[in-house]
Amino acid sequence: MTDNTEDIYSRVIAVTDRHLCGRPFLEQIELICSRRPRAVLLREKDLTEEEYGRLLTQVREVCDAYHVFCIPHTFAGIASEQGASAIHVPLPVLREHRHIAGQFRYMGASVHSVPEAVEAERLGASYVTAGHIFATDCKPGAVPRGTGFLREICAAVDIPVYAIGGMQGTLSCIERMCAVGAAGICVMSECMRWPERLPLVT
Repeated sequence: MTDNTEDIYSRVIAVTDRHLCGRPFLEQIELICSRRPRAVLLREKDLTEEEYGRLLTQVREVCDAYHVFCIPHTFAGIASEQGASAIHVPLPVLREHRHIAGQFRYMGASVHSVPEAVEAERLGASYVTAGHIFATDCKPGAVPRGTGFLREICAAVDIPVYAIGGMQGTLSCIERMCAVGAAGICVMSECMRWPERLPLVT
């Protein structure tokens, strides 16, 4: 991996959790987009479909202004209505609604094992997020799977794999994950709290 700034940020998918923000959510999205990550994954699981649709409209406007790809999460119907070209879903949702893959140009799935990654690829996933790799406050008490797990996932599929769980928005973290085969990382806590907590990629 080079030290080119655009290349560095192209390895980062920013995952949202508006409850972690210390400022208005859309202001935080704008800050994140100003760093030009590969994508913003709008993962707000506590919202109703209607609420999510309204928020998605607002977030896509910010992302579009900065030419950052916005990936809706779970609500495929809303994403399709808004003309989104991508969707990210949990694997159980993809299993139950296999037609989703045909509705979008890109489709991501969350996986937690090698068989799940292989299944997601077979069901049409364009990429997977695999985790959790390191200990994370998002999953307190859960045993992390580590980089050996990530390496196995990357070797088992031909689609891009993004590491998630305990990721730090640093060049060293990105390089470490890419060294075992990952296409990049998903960062939530630091993205939602940056720049108060830590710089996003240093």
